Amino acid sequence: MERKVFFRHPSGENLCGILVTPDEKRTSPVFILVHGHSSNKNTKNLVKLSEILQREAIATFRIDLFGHGESGGRFEDATITKASESILSAIQYLEGLGYNKIGLLGSSYGGISSIMAASKTKDLFALALKSPVCNYAELYNSQLTKKQLEDWKKTGFYPYFSGDSRELRLSYAFYEDAKKNDGYEAIKNIGVPVLIVHGDKDTDVPLAQSLKLIKLAGNAQLKIIKGSDHRYTNEKHTDEMIRLISEFMIKEAKKQEND
Repeated sequence: MERKVFFRHPSGENLCGILVTPDEKRTSPVFILVHGHSSNKNTKNLVKLSEILQREAIATFRIDLFGHGESGGRFEDATITKASESILSAIQYLEGLGYNKIGLLGSSYGGISSIMAASKTKDLFALALKSPVCNYAELYNSQLTKKQLEDWKKTGFYPYFSGDSRELRLSYAFYEDAKKNDGYEAIKNIGVPVLIVHGDKDTDVPLAQSLKLIKLAGNAQLKIIKGSDHRYTNEKHTDEMIRLISEFMIKEAKKQEND
């Protein structure tokens, strides 16, 4: 069964999600699936993962983060903090429905947001990360010149082009907020099993970030997809990424069912 639901962000905005349940058993495991920057809950890969998990009797909750998709808020006001709050609100919403075995998947921007959320809750049993940003401040400091950063601060906004070529505005407040959200530190507070999948030809979010993250994590594993870019544009790479993540999710969910 699939249904669209709305729940509340701490700021008061409505957040939207698609809850897919194989049956009405609220005790079955459920995975929250989180998209990347400027994307939404209905991306092809998230839908594909949802279909695979449904066949394994595992529920999924694909959500739109603050300022994305059908959720409230403006994209230019979105930050990592607001995104991680969106995820924590989703966890709270599921618990209100009676779910008590909750896993989490975050992609790219949704990856750092998921790391931050997971570090602030004890209510998850597993965390999967697809090409995650681990530290946005580090990323921008390496990709932008000093003058570009100064101009960003002066104008208040920086042009951001989405995956579907839309020109959006990224607030300087996003950069300031990023300094407060360090995935390298947050991962140290996560004790559940963690899977990281990353392509070694990713130029948007360098593999180096995940290599650094895995050294700081506890119960974690890193799977590197050779030749893959950030968006897994090669179908072979997409299939491998989907397989690795779905197998991890199913394995961890089955453990919960047997407890």
